[in-house]
Amino acid sequence: MSAKNSADQWFAVYGESHQHHTNQFIHWICVPLIFFCAMGFIWIIPVPDNLLERAPWFNWTLPVIAAVMAFYLRLSPMLSAGLLFYISLCYSVLAMLELIDPTLIGKLCAALFVLAWIGQLIGHQIEGQKPSFLHDLVFLLIGPAWLMAKIYKKLGQPY
Repeated sequence: MSAKNSADQWFAVYGESHQHHTNQFIHWICVPLIFFCAMGFIWIIPVPDNLLERAPWFNWTLPVIAAVMAFYLRLSPMLSAGLLFYISLCYSVLAMLELIDPTLIGKLCAALFVLAWIGQLIGHQIEGQKPSFLHDLVFLLIGPAWLMAKIYKKLGQPY
């Protein structure tokens, strides 16, 4: 599939390996955690001092968020609004964790990331299907959008 495919086309392919109720339940927990942890891992990448002198607020999540949001915007402006809300929550939690103890981000994200991927693998074992991202890495971004689309559908909100 290409970036020009519609959200529904992506969701149809993604949904093929996410039919089992238990696998779907596990994804509701693990996909947001994995997304948060990925942001956390990017957050802790050191920023060169000369860049921090000019922009003390900068961290590497900002350009990555911009790229991810560009993808989501092309996929669906409405979904991108909900996903931006979630990304903002993640960003806020990471900022708070950094204020408490900067080393906490890496430790917490490493533990949660491993546990969430174990959960995902268990879900796909129950499903009897391989994870979608093994077919196309873009599915790592489709998972959160798929969940957001389900929230929108429950609320009767088109996306």
